[in-house]
This record gives sequence, C-alpha cells and structure tokens, in this order.
Amino acid sequence: MTRVLICDDDDMIGEALHDVLTAEPDLAVVAVARTAVEAIELAERHSPDVVVLDVRMPGGGGIHVARELRERSPTTRVVVFSAYTDPKTVTEMRRAGVTEYLVKGVPNTDIVDTVRRLGRGPVGKL
Repeated sequence: MTRVLICDDDDMIGEALHDVLTAEPDLAVVAVARTAVEAIELAERHSPDVVVLDVRMPGGGGIHVARELRERSPTTRVVVFSAYTDPKTVTEMRRAGVTEYLVKGVPNTDIVDTVRRLGRGPVGKL
C-alpha cells in the first residue's frame, strides 16, 4: 500500500485528488494539507511514501516544503502538481528535491500512474 499526502491550498483540487487516489486499492491518502506548515507537520506525523505538492501555497510554498521533506523525510518521493510550467519554477523545484512534475489538467490516469510508480521505490530526480 502506497501512503500519499496531498498538499494543495485549493479545496476543490485537494478533494478531487483525494477522490482519484483513494479510488485505487493500492493507494491510501493519509492526509490533505492546505498550507506549507501543515504539509511539513503532516509529513512528519504520517511518513508518506509519496507527497503530491502544489507549488504555490500559504506558509512558504511548495519549494519550502520540498526542501524540508528532503531533510526530514529523505525516503519520501515528491511529485509536484501545479499550473506553473515556467522553466525557473521547474528548476527550483527539482533543486529542492522534487522527483516528478505534473501540470494540472493532465488525465487522472497520469496522476495515478505517477504516484503508483513513485510509491514502488527510489527513482531518479525529475
């Protein structure tokens, strides 16, 4: 069972991701965070295998969360799920420890496949 933490300040996106991922028998959403601070706290509490992370969120943003997770939970894989596709943002997230980068609007099957693949074990960076 792959344990997943969702981090997005948009309630609708967080709920949609929750519904998509919990529909899969091998994926378990352990929590949904709305702020960067909450994301870090919930990651420490639940030790997820995979974090689905938005770039822009209150309390420090996704880059802050990714950096903290790299230090506090080095085995957790991070996939960004964001509307931001500019090269600078992608590069900053990669440097912060992000494993994958998905653009909001991709099919749900892409999200599930990415989370499932990352949950199977260590992979290369973005």
